[in-house]
Amino acid sequence: MTVHIIADSAADLPLSYYDEHHMTLIPLRVLLGEQEFEDLLTIEPKQVFDAMRQGASPKTSQPSPNRIKEAFVSLAKTHTSALYVAFSSELSGTYQTAVMMANEVKEEYPDFDLRIIDSKCASLGYGLAVKHAQSLASDGNTIQEIETSVKHFCESLQHIFTVDDLSYLARGGRISKASAFVGGLLSIKPILHVEDGKLIPLEKIRGRKKLLKRIIELMKERGTDWSNQTVGISHGDDPALAEDMRQLIETEFHPKEIDIHIIGAAVGSHSGPSTLAIFFTGKPS
Repeated sequence: MTVHIIADSAADLPLSYYDEHHMTLIPLRVLLGEQEFEDLLTIEPKQVFDAMRQGASPKTSQPSPNRIKEAFVSLAKTHTSALYVAFSSELSGTYQTAVMMANEVKEEYPDFDLRIIDSKCASLGYGLAVKHAQSLASDGNTIQEIETSVKHFCESLQHIFTVDDLSYLARGGRISKASAFVGGLLSIKPILHVEDGKLIPLEKIRGRKKLLKRIIELMKERGTDWSNQTVGISHGDDPALAEDMRQLIETEFHPKEIDIHIIGAAVGSHSGPSTLAIFFTGKPS
């Protein structure tokens, strides 16, 4: 039987992808005003970005333990094996909660082979890892083969991104408030990356043209085997910026494919409008 793939909404993949591949989606929660929503199911990313542009401060939380457990139990009744590729444990408690719920479910369904991977990835980088897992499952690989390959994929994945306003990341505790203050004071744009699942400021660049040029330079330094890989681009409701980035990447690297998606409501609540993120396979360390 095909290994069933599970992912949460922080992968920033469209709902149609989960439906098309009959995958299980575990939505994070978004609190906007007095209303609570389920990311991807009851709120659209644009709603969040428009609200943030008007001064709103959305909050997020991981799925409830019961929500995760119900998903696992449902699969345990119909599947022999399932793999949950989870959002970075450094950015959400979802992974830890899933591990606890999995242990409870396995007591009741000891024959259910459920494995959980801490991707240490975010946004569409995490989404590319999910797509990699789903592709392997569709090709009939065993759960052990998929788990091993996905872990290697996640370890080799590079995240390079920039935000329009660092205060969103600081408010959510993703970076220090001191870093956000300096960035805003100087009207400069930061470049950040992900290291062991954490968001780490890398450089500060003044001017959009220089910013995009520097991102290309970093891709040259860190990337490899462009003709055989998919480059991911996610954006904070700024398709024009994403298209500018796509053209530069296409001209410079000619990758096998470029996958572009809007950042989801949960991740977008922390990164803010006009965020730009690029994901690609890096050189072996």
